Amino acid sequence: MSTTGQIIRCKAAVCWEAGKPLVMEEVEVAPPQKHEVRIKILFTSLCHTDVYFWEAKGQTPLFPRIFGHEAGGIVESVGEGVTDLQPGDHVLPIFTGECGDCPHCHSEESNMCDLLRINTERGGMIHDGESRFSINGKPIYHFLGTSTFSEYTVVHSGQVAKINPEAPLDKVCIVSCGLSTGLGATLNVAKPKKGQSVAIFGLGAVGLAAAEGARIAGAGRIIGVDLNPKRFEEAKKFGVTEFVNPKEHDKPVQQVIAEMTNGGVDRSVECTGSIQAMIQAFECVHDGWGVAVLVGVPSKDDAFKTHPMNLLNERTLKGTFFGNYKPKTDIPGVVEKYMNKELELEKFITHTVPFSEINKAFDYMLKGESIRCIITMGA
Repeated sequence: MSTTGQIIRCKAAVCWEAGKPLVMEEVEVAPPQKHEVRIKILFTSLCHTDVYFWEAKGQTPLFPRIFGHEAGGIVESVGEGVTDLQPGDHVLPIFTGECGDCPHCHSEESNMCDLLRINTERGGMIHDGESRFSINGKPIYHFLGTSTFSEYTVVHSGQVAKINPEAPLDKVCIVSCGLSTGLGATLNVAKPKKGQSVAIFGLGAVGLAAAEGARIAGAGRIIGVDLNPKRFEEAKKFGVTEFVNPKEHDKPVQQVIAEMTNGGVDRSVECTGSIQAMIQAFECVHDGWGVAVLVGVPSKDDAFKTHPMNLLNERTLKGTFFGNYKPKTDIPGVVEKYMNKELELEKFITHTVPFSEINKAFDYMLKGESIRCIITMGA
């Protein structure tokens, strides 16, 4: 492409300070350096993690910054040493990576790459610590190594999944974070057998993706647990068959579920980050074979407390990161599940806005109206 090796000027939605609307700016995007690729972003979507760091609650604020980490685009150019990607490839940039060389990448059981594991504090690129974004010579910080709220972005090649070019990027862009986290928690970690019962704690986007995983696995009963009764109707589209609102019961929810299921569910997936929900999700699984999987991120001072007999009675507690998917190796296969009509993505997409109206996506999420809002970059 004619822009190879050149600085590209393009539009980006810049966050100048915590909690303030993003501002459309012209930014300069430097060419990719060693092991980096520059991507033209065509579609991006808003995830709760973007909102959390935009609000700057509970972490070191780093501004000005370009948020965004669920997206689909096309490789514009590649830096030195990049051999597995080339201009024109259809890709999903991903907030965590796969270097291919570390013990985690060599392990069949782990996706927690030593080099490219999620880092929320880093505002520059790994190669030199510098930002590839600037306005009038002043750096604008990166977010999660992706920064997809920009028409062009630079990403480490280990954080880029090359996908089927026939896949519609306005749909499969949501595979690059929340959807795969929930889906993989069920399919790769909880692994329900056909006909088994599954409880999903939290019916936001990740919880609904976990329910979708249970539906694909052929679960017999999928019990949704949420404090918001408005979510129950929507969740039926994702295979949820029964609902429990803990506020409507005067006994612990794990007891309610045990009574509903003759001793407990076969599998549970917790997608809230609430320590109470984590304990409930573990204690509601059946003794002898029950497996509980924790997905939600707790507060830093939380402690998980349960009686050791719950473990000795052969219940299993597991944790997962990004659904145990390796970004480069496994995410193309998730896209193929959609292409083969096993996985339904359209029902996750509740809103679409042009890039110029990106702040509307934040409004929808803050009001609890959206599951996923697609932001169309060219519009």
